[in-house]
Amino acid sequence: MNTRTVEKWTWILIYGGLLALCLGVFVARGDEALGNGFMLGGAGAAAVGVVLIYVRSRMKPSEK
Repeated sequence: MNTRTVEKWTWILIYGGLLALCLGVFVARGDEALGNGFMLGGAGAAAVGVVLIYVRSRMKPSEK
């Protein structure tokens, strides 16, 4: 996997996860189980994005 792909997925997962986490907070007011699912999924996605930042830092720079 090249560095450009890792960078792309890093930010997709971080921003998408945080968006799902915030959505879960608001959904939990009406349906606690569904809201908790959104929050867990969003937090998990954001955590994977943070791990990808570390993975990207350990990769060698790609040549263009």
